[in-house]
Parts: sequence; C-alpha cells; structure tokens
Amino acid sequence: MRTLFLQAPSFDGFDGGAGSRYQARREIASFWYPTWLAQPAALVENSKLIDAPPHKTKLAEVVAQAKDFDLVVVHTSVPSFASDVKCIEALKAANPSLKAGLIGAKVAVDADGSLKNAPVVDFVARNEFDFTIKDVADGKDWKDILGLSYRDANGNIQHNEERPILENMDSLPFVSPIYKRDLKIENYFIGYLKHPYISIYTGRGCKSRCTFCLWPQTVGGHRYRTRSVGHVIEEIKWCKENFPQVQEYFFDDDTFTDDLPRAEAIAKELGKLGVTWSCNAKANVPRASLKVMRDNGLRLLLVGYESGNQQILHNIKKGMRVEVAKQFAKDCRELGIAVHGTFIMGLPGETRETIKETIEFAKEVNPHTLQVSLAAPYPGTFLYNEALENGWLDSANAELVDENGVQIAPLHYPDLSHKEIFDAVETFYRQFYFRPRKIGAIVNEMVRDRAMMKRRLREGVEFFQFLRERKQGAQC
Repeated sequence: MRTLFLQAPSFDGFDGGAGSRYQARREIASFWYPTWLAQPAALVENSKLIDAPPHKTKLAEVVAQAKDFDLVVVHTSVPSFASDVKCIEALKAANPSLKAGLIGAKVAVDADGSLKNAPVVDFVARNEFDFTIKDVADGKDWKDILGLSYRDANGNIQHNEERPILENMDSLPFVSPIYKRDLKIENYFIGYLKHPYISIYTGRGCKSRCTFCLWPQTVGGHRYRTRSVGHVIEEIKWCKENFPQVQEYFFDDDTFTDDLPRAEAIAKELGKLGVTWSCNAKANVPRASLKVMRDNGLRLLLVGYESGNQQILHNIKKGMRVEVAKQFAKDCRELGIAVHGTFIMGLPGETRETIKETIEFAKEVNPHTLQVSLAAPYPGTFLYNEALENGWLDSANAELVDENGVQIAPLHYPDLSHKEIFDAVETFYRQFYFRPRKIGAIVNEMVRDRAMMKRRLREGVEFFQFLRERKQGAQC
C-alpha cells in the first residue's frame, strides 16, 4: 500500500515527535527527529514521511497529498490526540478510501478508548509497532496481525494478540536514509546540541523504573535491547557520507550508558571516525568510562537529575543518590564534558522547601544548560495511577498542555497548588541563569564563537517571549 507516515500539524512550534520526552512547545525552538515514524517508514516500500511541525507544513498542504496514498499512519500523543484525529478527518474527506491508523504511547496503553473516541480511525498499532505497521502496509489480513486493534467489517473493535517484543535490533533498517529522503535536517534544533545534528537509537528499553518516564512503561519496556556495535557504526559511516554538514550525532536511547562495556566499544569506534557525539546518561557513570568516551569524541551528556531532594528521588524510583550525582558532575567538569541537565517540578513529595533545595542543587552541579519541565502524569505510567489514587490529578488539569501547546501543571498537593508548581519553573530558570557566574560563561562562549553568538541571541529572544506567553496563559 502507498503509505504516508505523518507527524500531523498541531500547535505552532509544537515538538510532538515520538523522540520528545514531553510533547509540548519548548522554551526555545526545539525539534526532535521523528525516529519512531522513520523506523517503520524504512520497512515499508512506497512510503513517505511528513514531519509537519519542524517543516511548518500546514494541514492544507498535507490534505493536498491525500489522494496519493492508500494508508496513513499518524503518530499521536495525549496532548495532540484531538488535533491528530481532526487531521485524519480532513485527509479522509479528501480521500474516502484512505485507511488510517495511529501509533504512539497514547494508543499503546488505551487502544480501545482511542478507537471509541475517534470513529474515523480504522486501527491502532499497540506497543512496539514497527512490524505491525509493515504487515498492514503489505496487505496482510488484519485479523492475523499481532499487536493490532481495529474495526472489523461490522464496525466492532477487535484486539489481536500482543506482538512479541523485538529481540534482534539489527533486523531494523537504518532510519537515516529516510531522514535523507524526506526531511530537511537543518529544521531540527536542540539548544544544547551543535547544529545541524542527527539523532538515532542504538537500542530500546531502559532498566530504570522512574515512575514518570513515558517510553519504557508504554512502548520500549525495561530491558535494554541493543543493536550490535558494528550495525551502529555502519549507520554513522553512512551518515558521514550523506550528511557532510552534520556537526554532532546524538544517541537517543533512554540511557545509552546502561551497558557501559558496549558504550565504550561504540565510543572507541566513533573515535576512529573522528565524529563529535552526545548521548543520554544517568548521573552515575564512573570517571574511567567518562574518560574513555571523552577521549573518543563525546562532547555532551543529557542527564535527568529531576530533583535535588533525596526523598523525591526515592519516591519516583530514580535509583540515584544525590552525592553520586554531585561527584558525577564534578568528574564531567574536570574532564571537559558538557552536561545538559533536566529537572522536573511537581513530582510526588514536592514542597516549597524541596523546590528551593533542587534549585540550589542545580546551581551546585551547574550543568552547561538545563531544562525545567512540569511533572506530567501520562496515562500508562506509574505516576498517572499514583496521582489518581491520591487525588493529585483532577479532570480540569489533565490535558497536560494548554490551548497553545504549552505545558501546564497537572498535579497539585495538599500544601502545594497548581500555580505554585507552575510558577516554580520560571523561578528556577531565572535563579539558575541570572547569576553573574552563569552570565559570564554564556558571554564568554558567545565572544569566542560568532555563530554561537547569533544562536544564543536568537534563543534568548525566544526564551523571554516564551516566558511572557506562558505568564499570559496562566493569567487567562
């Protein structure tokens, strides 16, 4: 079947791709690659991938192509579900014979509800959906496709047996040729990565049990299944040849450092290629491993600190001690490895005092850059069920984003309101970045690199505009 893989038009500037940890508008223009869509697209002949938000593709432009396809597969999320369904309605109005399916964590955990709430959708592919979608596109009878939920000829919803989790990760083709064919990589920005960058997965799953984290609890699982070192390196070689403009490669595995011997082996091969690279990491990587990776092209680690309060880290099953995280940060500084730290306001156990404690912790570990998010209880996560059971989540605040795609504070606690948690994000940013030490470091970086000066000035304008719009939205 002629198949369109689609990240649909949504909120202006909405980073909703499957690679994004929080589907929302960002403080500065940021877009992750739609890798979870590119992967099945690489399996399906006669396919095309449209990633609308970063390419500013409007609905009318997508609808104009509807008649070119027999099948459309849309990645959806909790925040974008309603607009994604409207997009499918428009596509089917232009091409009534078009079959439409949804993929993503939203439908993986609530296939039945998603189909009931979206009569225009013909099927959803649950959990790890790559080969499920390939079976649909290849014309296999839907009743025989594992991992599929669909409407039968009578309009009744049917749920097939689960598809076994994929074990041979090398059986998946490279996603980078799909990037080359269908995407303009210069449209993908991440504030802490060099531009242009490319991100790929070298494995799926995460052994950590963080209660808030979306992908391991809904699609990827808690066992880290990896591509062979050779398979990863061959894709990087392909990218080097086909994307000579790329400045940095990012490995978007939930925790690339979960398997340290493999991480070091990949690093040593990357060192031979002379590429600059970054990855997700937990704040417990030993200094010796950090040095091996640094010596072989590692520039930056994306680290989920989440909180500086030990009890909150226990509450969310982070499996991390504050003292270890501090030593890790010290090692990274001494080795010259940049860190982008991510923090979350409003996790279980949060109080006015723990908010202050986390801000002070952030100042002490002093990552090069940071991102502050609001605790988001996605359906299918332990945090979501915990919030419902304890009355921390109410229906008026359960959409996760506002009408402009900006994160809201869904959770509240007996002694900490939605507004206090929401306001803590701006307080955090201001107290971290508006320090003489940090301002001096940013200015020094800009003086040394003219391109970085232009970039930081643009990001500064975007950041303050975002805060202004965020404040206006909260007042409304």
